[in-house]
Amino acid sequence: MRHHRPTPSAHPARLRTTTRTTLLAALAGCAALTVTLVPGTAQAGDATTATAAGTGRPAPDPARAVLPAGDGWGSAGEGVTGGSAADAEHVYTVANRAELAAALTAGDADTPRIIRIEGTIDANTDDQGNPLTCDDYATDGYTLDGYLTAYDPATWGKVMPSGPMEDARLASAANQAERVVLPVGSHTTIIGAGDDARLLGGTLDVRGAHNVIIRNVTFEDAYDCFPQWDGRNEGEWNSEYDNVVLDGATNVWLDHNTFTDGRRPDSEQPRYFGALYQQHDGLLDIVRGADLVTVSWNVFTDHSKSILIGNSDGASGTDRGRLRTTFHHNLFENVGERAPRVRFGQVDVYNNHFRQDADSPYYYVYSWGIGAESALVAEHNAFTLPGGTDPASVIHRWTAGTSVTESGNLVNRRPVDLLDAYNAANPEAQVGDDAGWTPTLRTRVDHPRALPSLLDTHAGAGELRHTR
Repeated sequence: MRHHRPTPSAHPARLRTTTRTTLLAALAGCAALTVTLVPGTAQAGDATTATAAGTGRPAPDPARAVLPAGDGWGSAGEGVTGGSAADAEHVYTVANRAELAAALTAGDADTPRIIRIEGTIDANTDDQGNPLTCDDYATDGYTLDGYLTAYDPATWGKVMPSGPMEDARLASAANQAERVVLPVGSHTTIIGAGDDARLLGGTLDVRGAHNVIIRNVTFEDAYDCFPQWDGRNEGEWNSEYDNVVLDGATNVWLDHNTFTDGRRPDSEQPRYFGALYQQHDGLLDIVRGADLVTVSWNVFTDHSKSILIGNSDGASGTDRGRLRTTFHHNLFENVGERAPRVRFGQVDVYNNHFRQDADSPYYYVYSWGIGAESALVAEHNAFTLPGGTDPASVIHRWTAGTSVTESGNLVNRRPVDLLDAYNAANPEAQVGDDAGWTPTLRTRVDHPRALPSLLDTHAGAGELRHTR
């Protein structure tokens, strides 16, 4: 993983002063925006120092934090309080999969709970904590060699797999899903207890739940042991498991997390039938009528297809008028595409940094995918792209007749009208210039020239105390 930050414990006062000075210098002479500059300043729901500023009292417990009023779509309606009201009996500290699974299902559906994750939890383990491999999940005679032999396009043809070996793959996949997919209920806060909390190989499945907070966790390598071969057209491998899935969930806050392929980059996987054997799906899915979500101060890094908002053009019945999501102050680093890809939702993407290294194995395709009835507003973001990258590639249109509101974005520190660049390069696939709505739920807007320094230093897991 290429993302590096200063060690949080090393001279925190000096770090805050240096950052403020750097940001002030970067903003000199820039057009005026509403700007909050000092990362060490406490706001509602944040613990930034050992004591609350100016009081001598202990700082607020970040596990009791709530989403501040006006902070993105998640703050609309009832807002997001998660498990902040949990009593002592419903505060859990977990250090392995069995403890996490038990904490997620303890109590009834209306009971607030706080779950603190300590260290690394590997989802691919049994109830005694023993590691499980793909061979442990395989059943009914499934083997990869057998699957490759059964569905070789040279003999099987260009059709979807079916029959005994595909059935065995499905049964094996169900065994893995039982271990790695962890359901999250309503009124829950999940938070890393320290700077090194990590969920390895698992999916937090927030399905039909309401009022959920997930903060300060590194999500790494949610891998599928049993990808399915889709032999149609040119053929591709499809996998399951996103790090976090919001499926019909409402009022959710994802803050200061890190999402990554980590130890198992797709670029190092083999190719079968001429296609990459891709074992990762996405990093974050917001689908099937999920609504009122704020995604702030996270790092999405080293992954191909990252964030999907709306999973089908035909889902207007569940998704129209929903999928309202705000992305602000996130770092997208070496992310190939879907940052995000949007259908239906009113999605506000502002004050994010999109950084692509010239030598990244994750080939840059696009950032903002404009799909069916999408209403994307993309403003005041910063892009750091390799020389020669066409700014027109930032936007990709999937559906005719769509529009995006785009303004105030920088590419390599220079203002660029990204929508004009896209339309100039795509005369037969134009995108309109009005998403049809104006965001109002923004608590701060930084000048995009400040974002690379600000987010490279303060976004992601382990940086909770240094932000705002």
